[in-house]
Amino acid sequence: METKFYRGVWVTKKSLTGFFESFIDKQPIFTDKKVLQSNYTPDFVSHRDEQVSQIGKIIGPALRKERPSNIFIYGKTGTGKTLTATYTTQQLNDVAKEKNIPIQILYLNCKLKKIADTEYRLIAQLTRELGREIPATGLPTDEIYKIFFQIIEEQGKIIIIILDEVDQLIKKAGDEILYNLTRINSELKKSQISIIGISNDLVFADNLDPRIKSSLSEEEIVFPPYNALQIQSILKERSKKAFKEGVLQPGVIEKCAAYAAREHGDARRALELLRVAGEVAERNNEEKVMIEHIDQAEEKIERDRVLDIVMTQPKQHQATLYSIIKTKEINKKIFTGEAYEFYKSLCNRISLRPLTQRRISDIVAEFDMLGIINASIISKGRYGRTREIELAVPDHNIRKITEILEEGLELS
Repeated sequence: METKFYRGVWVTKKSLTGFFESFIDKQPIFTDKKVLQSNYTPDFVSHRDEQVSQIGKIIGPALRKERPSNIFIYGKTGTGKTLTATYTTQQLNDVAKEKNIPIQILYLNCKLKKIADTEYRLIAQLTRELGREIPATGLPTDEIYKIFFQIIEEQGKIIIIILDEVDQLIKKAGDEILYNLTRINSELKKSQISIIGISNDLVFADNLDPRIKSSLSEEEIVFPPYNALQIQSILKERSKKAFKEGVLQPGVIEKCAAYAAREHGDARRALELLRVAGEVAERNNEEKVMIEHIDQAEEKIERDRVLDIVMTQPKQHQATLYSIIKTKEINKKIFTGEAYEFYKSLCNRISLRPLTQRRISDIVAEFDMLGIINASIISKGRYGRTREIELAVPDHNIRKITEILEEGLELS
């Protein structure tokens, strides 16, 4: 028998084979795990009737071959924005196909680097979605727009482009791209383009160039967070398809919902928590998903999520977060100004060009949106306004975060 040293343990080929074969023999807890994944689209969208109706009324004129208004959809993570937009546009598409009406829905996640980190890549990807191959680099941007324009006009369709996490696109490629996309409509004769932008940043559009905001003439829809009862309802519906009957211990769904309601009503997080809890139970050879598995899943998800975010941040963001943590060690309350003073001295220490305090305030807002800190604006009377900052991660994670930051900033 062949013996190998694997991850600190001597194992034989036979023992590994037996280990993997046990997965085949073991009865699974899940019947359809993908039902709990974020990219799953259910047959209907729970607790979003009003938003489905709003989007439907706006995009409905496309069935009369009229260009719908642009829509910007806002709301925190896990409030059903993407799910509702894709569900509603898919319903529209189904009717269009049945009635032979030329409508096409294009969906792009702007957070994906190779798709939407430059204007060229975004337009190239949209062109590919329409059936024309485009090289990843090499052509002038004007040429890409020309090809994009030609293929749209040839197809003679109403095209609805869903730009998910559109704020990420604007951060990377600038807001001129939205103006260019809407400006194409004035030149098209046989086709028209409509944009649905989805953003977790509630004030994202306020920072757009007024000329671009005017050209969009968008309608806004804000998604409120789900409450605990709504999340319970969503979890119960999905768990019927995801798990074998009787697998979930009483109280598991309620605990998942309570965790998610605490996290700004994030249904996506609740579904992930339930899925990971099931995976933990399976790995432990348990036949049921129990409440303690939820606690283990919560700890695993939170640790992995926060550490991954911190590890992949640019150096300026890491320096800002490190300054906040170190300021907290000195003072009970953290204000932007105090953290900025520490940040400036840190930049001098590590030879990093310091950003302005306004830009650091923007970075603080980004960390707030990611749930790593809580930043609230408070008034100081005649001294103006400032942000009071609190760390939103558990104390036992702060040490590991600090180590990651010190390594990233080459302080260790």
